[in-house]
Amino acid sequence: MKTETYLTGHHLKGKDFLKLGDFTETELFYLLQLAQQMKKHYKSGKQEQPLKGKTLGMLFEKASTRTRVSFEAGIFQLGGTGIFLNADHMQLGRGETTADTAKVLSGYVDAVMIRSFSQNVLEEFAENAMIPVINGLTDMYHPCQVLADLLTIQEIKGGLQGVKVAYVGDGNNMAHSLLIGAAMTGMHISIAAPGHYQPNSSIVKEAQQIASHSGSSVEMTPDPHAAVRKADVIYTDVWASMGQEAEQSARIQAFSGFQVNAELLSLANPDAIFMHCLPAHRGEEVTADVMDGSQSVVFQQAENRLHAQKALMTVLMGQK
Repeated sequence: MKTETYLTGHHLKGKDFLKLGDFTETELFYLLQLAQQMKKHYKSGKQEQPLKGKTLGMLFEKASTRTRVSFEAGIFQLGGTGIFLNADHMQLGRGETTADTAKVLSGYVDAVMIRSFSQNVLEEFAENAMIPVINGLTDMYHPCQVLADLLTIQEIKGGLQGVKVAYVGDGNNMAHSLLIGAAMTGMHISIAAPGHYQPNSSIVKEAQQIASHSGSSVEMTPDPHAAVRKADVIYTDVWASMGQEAEQSARIQAFSGFQVNAELLSLANPDAIFMHCLPAHRGEEVTADVMDGSQSVVFQQAENRLHAQKALMTVLMGQK
């Protein structure tokens, strides 16, 4: 268990990143500033290798495109090496405990990124590791994605304070991390989800408590039309996440009125942007004309995974 004290965003070396709330607002804004700087340098051809000689272990229980490629490319660009670890091909798949695996990997690599189903498994791993542990995704949170989302909104809107985000769809890990991220950065957020697909109530309360100090607002509604009115950002995700395939037909029925289409988009501000963490199912949670339209920023958003995670790895593993 890591017990160092972190004074500012410049003193994050060795810390875990299991959820956005692990960082303070100051540290979060520092990360976004660093990500923007690193992106600018990368685009200009400037090479930065603050993690030369460092190794990132990338442990996957869930399949991935963006998470694997962005972390692997990112650590390479920073001068380090990424090792892909499939949980099914490790001793974890044959009964070795999470704690033992964490202790073993701590002797081999400088940090571990985990993409898992269970937040509890992630936290147990971090409790037993002597190196930084990064949440690449769990069923409860997706903090690396929201780092990229905040970077994208900041780039396009010129800032975060006072921006209204409307999230339409399943109250899943994306909704949870967006709630905390919006509240921490002073954005207003409205979540539209049907019935028992609302976000976890304890996470909603946490976001509301943070919002009371940051000047933002947190709203839950079953009405997507109400959520998107005057929104600056409309965000959605798949209706059935990985591991929920058996619920697909039931979820399609439950979310039938929650599709992001041209009519729903028209209720937002004229310069509103559309965001999606991907992969997207065109024709389900979003229509193709919105997904591929002029207001969509989904591929800029996807690219920003690389830059946000490079900043994150640099502060956790390096000397920044």
